Amino acid sequence: MMVSGWDGKRRVHGCVVHVEIINDKIWIQRDGIEQGITDDLVAAGIPKDKIVLAFHAPNLRQHTGYAIA
Repeated sequence: MMVSGWDGKRRVHGCVVHVEIINDKIWIQRDGIEQGITDDLVAAGIPKDKIVLAFHAPNLRQHTGYAIA
């Protein structure tokens, strides 16, 4: 999902959500959705150990309850 356009005099262009599948896991690289995409993935039946919150530093991921890598 992308956002593009103008915010007053400033150009806005970027990725709102960036999700990749790497080695059979879902890596959330960026999640700019207000309520987040992670809960939706879990509600859809994807186990937490298959979701990596890649926007957190590797040393912090062990505290998230999701996959480390």
